[in-house]
Amino acid sequence: MKRDIKQLIEQMTLEEKAGLCSGLDFWRTKGIERLGIPSILMQDGPHGLRKQAGEADHLGLNESLPSTCFPSAAGLASSWDRELIFRVGSALGKECQAEDVSILLGPGANIKRSPLCGRNFEYFSEDPHLTGQMAASHIAGVQSEGVGTSLKHFAVNNQEHRRMTTDAIVDERTLREIYLAGFEGAVKQAQPWTVMSAYNKLNGAYCSENEFLLKDILKDEWGHEGFVVSDWGAVNEAVASVASGMELEMPSSHGIGQGKIVEAVKNGMLSEPLLNQAVERLLSIVFKAVDNKKTGAVYDKEEHHHLAREVARETMVLLKNEDGILPLAKDGKVAIIGAFVEKIRFQGGGSSHIKPTQLDSIREEIIKSVGSRAEIGYAQGYDLDGDDTIHSLVEEAKQKALAADVAVLFVGLPDRYESEGYDRSHLNLPLNQIHLIEEIASVQPNVIVVLSNGAPVVMPWLGHAKAVLEAYLGGQAVGGAIADLLFGDANPCGKLAETFPKSLKQNASHPFFPGEGDRVEYREGIFVGYRFFEAKDIEPLFPFGYGLSYTTFEYSNLNFDKTHATDRETVQISLKVKNTGNRFGKEVVQLYVRDVEPSVIRPEKELKGFAKVALQPGEEQTVMFILDKRSFAYYNVELKDWHVESGEYEVLIGKSSRDIELRSSLILSSTTEITPVFHRNTTVGELMDNPKTLPIVQHVQSTLPQSAPSDAISSEMRMAMIRNAPLRALLPLTRGAITEDMFSMLLEQCNNAVRASEI
Repeated sequence: MKRDIKQLIEQMTLEEKAGLCSGLDFWRTKGIERLGIPSILMQDGPHGLRKQAGEADHLGLNESLPSTCFPSAAGLASSWDRELIFRVGSALGKECQAEDVSILLGPGANIKRSPLCGRNFEYFSEDPHLTGQMAASHIAGVQSEGVGTSLKHFAVNNQEHRRMTTDAIVDERTLREIYLAGFEGAVKQAQPWTVMSAYNKLNGAYCSENEFLLKDILKDEWGHEGFVVSDWGAVNEAVASVASGMELEMPSSHGIGQGKIVEAVKNGMLSEPLLNQAVERLLSIVFKAVDNKKTGAVYDKEEHHHLAREVARETMVLLKNEDGILPLAKDGKVAIIGAFVEKIRFQGGGSSHIKPTQLDSIREEIIKSVGSRAEIGYAQGYDLDGDDTIHSLVEEAKQKALAADVAVLFVGLPDRYESEGYDRSHLNLPLNQIHLIEEIASVQPNVIVVLSNGAPVVMPWLGHAKAVLEAYLGGQAVGGAIADLLFGDANPCGKLAETFPKSLKQNASHPFFPGEGDRVEYREGIFVGYRFFEAKDIEPLFPFGYGLSYTTFEYSNLNFDKTHATDRETVQISLKVKNTGNRFGKEVVQLYVRDVEPSVIRPEKELKGFAKVALQPGEEQTVMFILDKRSFAYYNVELKDWHVESGEYEVLIGKSSRDIELRSSLILSSTTEITPVFHRNTTVGELMDNPKTLPIVQHVQSTLPQSAPSDAISSEMRMAMIRNAPLRALLPLTRGAITEDMFSMLLEQCNNAVRASEI
């Protein structure tokens, strides 16, 4: 329905306009009945709908209605499957329609700066390109059903420690290339109805009142069309937030924010036209939600559960498979061991906690999978509520393992180890689980470990396991998905969306996380995740993009449609992928780009494309990629724009960030020339390296008196000293041959030379 929103705003009182900028209660926006403006409902996501039953409590955490619990974002990203994530989003949208929810809060696009962040299970990746692609697919899926999303937490919300007051200090290039790029991709590709501002400060200003973030970048540069909502309780000052581009404070401030906004308009501290703009953005989304509401909407719970099982299979990553021990035969003796068998950890804690419509039992699903042909034994092995070893449980587990052909150990991080609200202090499994693995391995050589965790763990016990399956937090159908993979009814195809370090100290942010007091400095800059491991040549436990399969794949025929291009052109890249094994499987083809000789600090390689292909045994497919300017660019803080340097770029095709199968190069020419400005402290080397000023330097050099050679100074040392010297330091060395006036003329001549060539 077409509405004249501007006319509606003209009919509002100042108090009504100010009131719309704060929630009605914990989950609802305010309506204005006399003007036909409805209230709409927002609810937590992002991997399932968490709608509270009955009235909301003051924390929004009481009992919720059942909904499908899909794998959390850490697992979803490991699928590297845009279409699959879209389908998850679509299913969530259908459930929101059925429950009269207009906006689902999520997905989270924050970068995994440190594996210690307690909320990492809710975020996609350490890489901004993968993050942006996954987030865009999720948003597009939800919004295809006429339900809005709230892309969160904007921005640089990378820890739970003091999250409501921490000031994240990040340089602009790092901010653009790492922490904003994922949000940028999601906004530009999928236009989320809302964006949620984060709790923390960014470079001194709260994100909820950060004009550079909310207006300059999000709205003006990226073209976001919806409104910005605060994280719940994130508003520092309501007036400053509205003035800076944040339209809606949640939850309700019970008139406090409204009163401050009214007073600010009356005393001239806040312009009413600016308030009108905020209200217009709000109402455009409110009415979009109303117009997209589907009456009588329902969804098929069983169908969504089947989808959750399919998704869980795609998100799990096979990390080790020594001697091809997996998949297991269905006619042997299998001991399944671990308290997680009976009480599987299938989701994270906090605002995203879902009450599932049903929950698979690991034991029952394994028994279903093998039927009557296999003998399945079970032992608890450890206590979930503590870290101490209970010897009777271990002994029972050893006896079960000894009597079996293989022991499958279900271990991971209990709820108390990771959650929203606090960060982890280490990367270890509980001590009783580590002890159990060691004890079982002492009596049973065939040990398989299945992990349930939301973020990386270190594995000093890895040598005791023949196989390791990273199941992440796999949602309500995790039990069936694990059974499918263990016994070969499905082939693992997940790839890690984050680096698993051998120790916490391998992580670049480790010395600076979580900061001091309320200040955390991102001193590692752009070297986050695999970028740091590559730069320092550190071998991780498992690299970014890594994952095994029950089949094998071969890459060949890497081709470019052009080998010379400008930064205004796209480059089409193709290659062939073949399934060389004897099972159906899916492979994630990863494309990385490397600037061969950059003049600025750049990572060794960066992910710029990926594709997931499904292949029958012997089948071969051609995979295509399109690379554009952003695929090769870095953010130039002086230009305030993305810039491609002229030169050679290498395109790397890999099975992971470390396993590169194919590579080839192309030459790019920049259409943006950076004109330097030479001054007294410009080095001689800078003038010598510029072909437009080199003749000037050579001419001046020929007119200067030459010093006699010395045994104390080699020619290499002399040249290095000259190249690195600022121009003003050379004046005394000319013995008066160059005066100050001549020096000024020389600088002007050099600057004119580069400007003239630009014209």
